[in-house]
Amino acid sequence: MEPAVRTQLEKLRERYRELTEEMARPDVAADYERVAQLAKERAELDEIVQLFEEYERVERDAEAARGMLKERDPELRDLAESELQSAERRLEELDKEIVRRLLPKDPRDKRNVIVEIRAGAGGEEAALFAADLFRMYTRYAERHGWKTEVLSASESDRGGFKEVIFEVKGEGAYSRLKYESGVHRVQRVPETEAQGRIHTSTATVAVLPEAEEVDVEIDEKDLKIDFFHSSGAGGQNVNKVATAVRITHLPTGIVVTCQDERSQLKNRLKAMTILRSRLLDMEQRKRDEEIGEARRRQVGTGERSEKIRTYNFPQDRITDHRIGLTVHNLPDRLDGDIDDIIDAVAAAAEAERLQESLA
Repeated sequence: MEPAVRTQLEKLRERYRELTEEMARPDVAADYERVAQLAKERAELDEIVQLFEEYERVERDAEAARGMLKERDPELRDLAESELQSAERRLEELDKEIVRRLLPKDPRDKRNVIVEIRAGAGGEEAALFAADLFRMYTRYAERHGWKTEVLSASESDRGGFKEVIFEVKGEGAYSRLKYESGVHRVQRVPETEAQGRIHTSTATVAVLPEAEEVDVEIDEKDLKIDFFHSSGAGGQNVNKVATAVRITHLPTGIVVTCQDERSQLKNRLKAMTILRSRLLDMEQRKRDEEIGEARRRQVGTGERSEKIRTYNFPQDRITDHRIGLTVHNLPDRLDGDIDDIIDAVAAAAEAERLQESLA
């Protein structure tokens, strides 16, 4: 265990003991609000303190086993070797768990997310790749028991997406998908390629934590709202009723268009959901910029211009450029089997966060 980590844990344990003693004082016990406040803080420390104390117990067991290695009896030495190996494995597990729990939690992790996928360079092939990414994330959501809903979509001529925006609802959705923001690149032979040449196309992914009304104040006077006829399928409804909505946020210039619903009200509600999330994301990025260059990490930054991953079909591999990870079996990956990739990126991001916190 790193000395800085141990020092931090000792301070947390001391605070835990102070809280326990304070709650036991008669004058405090009579103040229900104060007791509730102290109990909440104590409960937040309980698990990490228990892990630290288990770590110290296992450390003592390991030291005792090392002492037994000096015994003359071969059976005792074998027993000591076995116990030492077991203790060292447990220490390694506890060290990783403690480090993970020491990291400051992102308050947005439990939120639903808005995912925006846009075709980049590559024309129709880029639009088809955007559709592949959309399917990958919706299948990933299904695997986790999350619900998805398309908020806005603009289809291409061959069934791809020029742009698709959808919501993912479920516990911890943002904590997993936040690492997917950036430029995704595909290398494959398009269906329209007669000579079998490999083309490179891109699509951008933006993952935004869903904003609630209390997070972002929007003045109606700052909005320019236009209604127009939907350009998609819809039969007579398209010709007779202007249900599509375009909302422009005048101070920032952000424009959101929704036309998938046949109801003007539903399209407006969806557009406002997207607008709030974009404004919240913009505000968060401003705060991150203010923190300074030293705090801006390459892993999981979510920069829209950052090329994060390549999907190479001829070689059946996916490479995540942020951490140098390469995996195979593209069909399963595009069917939503990407937990191991997200786990690896999340672990790298957590390691960098820990290094920053210790520094």
